[in-house]
Amino acid sequence: MSDAEKYSLNSQEVAQATYKLLEQRGVTIADIAELVHFLQAKYVPGLTIEDCNVHVEAVLSKREVQNAILTGIQLDILAEQKQLLQPLQAMIENDEGLYGCDEILALSIVNVYGSIGFTNFGYIDKVKPGILVRLNTKNGRDTHTFLDDIVGAIAASAASRLAHRNQAEREGVTTPPLD
Repeated sequence: MSDAEKYSLNSQEVAQATYKLLEQRGVTIADIAELVHFLQAKYVPGLTIEDCNVHVEAVLSKREVQNAILTGIQLDILAEQKQLLQPLQAMIENDEGLYGCDEILALSIVNVYGSIGFTNFGYIDKVKPGILVRLNTKNGRDTHTFLDDIVGAIAASAASRLAHRNQAEREGVTTPPLD
């Protein structure tokens, strides 16, 4: 039996692990939906948090998004446990300004939903509303160097998905873009 035949990845297990890690780190779907609402409410009349939840869930269903979440949170946890090699430990632990790998990982999420996702991400990363305030607060215990950008990227992607869907509905397009 080859190594490829021995290895089997269960998609449901990956999704469950993703949700569990987000929950353990204090991030809920509702928190992310609030960010989506923040980004899109003035562009989509009557937008509800429930509408935003649907788009967050759709983004979270993507395997490449799950992979980024699992990787980023693991690196944050290893930094909290002081398990990384120096100088990487110090860079992640202190959210070093010139360490851009956290944003690059987040951009891999945003990339799934097109260029509007990049602008949404840049904006939300700059203003840091909602849960991003807590995730960016340095308390000497928790490290969220990757998680704050990942959460912002999920929200930016969900807002992009929502914007594309909203435009398609206005145009009467029956096949939704960026599923």
